[in-house]
Amino acid sequence: MIQHLPKILPVNELKNTSSIMKTCQESSVPIVITRNGYGEAVMMSIKLYEEMFAKMQAASLINESLNDIEENDAKPVSGTDFFDAMRAKYDGKRV
Repeated sequence: MIQHLPKILPVNELKNTSSIMKTCQESSVPIVITRNGYGEAVMMSIKLYEEMFAKMQAASLINESLNDIEENDAKPVSGTDFFDAMRAKYDGKRV
C-alpha cells in the first residue's frame, strides 16, 4: 500500500475558503497548514477523517486482542472455527 504525502499549504493561502474546502473534499490525503515553514494544523474532509478514525479504532482493537492473547495465554481461533462455533451455538436462535 502506497502512503501518499500530505499536501502542504501556507497559512496565508487560507483566505480563499471556498477553494480550500474544495481541495479538502477532493483530496485523499490531509492538508498540512504551515506557518513560517513549520506545521501548525491539519485539515481534511469528514470522509477522510472518518476513514482514518475507523482504521485507528480497528488497529487499537487488534492490538488489544493481541495483548490479551499474550497476557492470558489464550489460543487464537481461526475465523472459520469461530463462525462454525457460533452457528452451532445460535443456529435458529434470534439474538
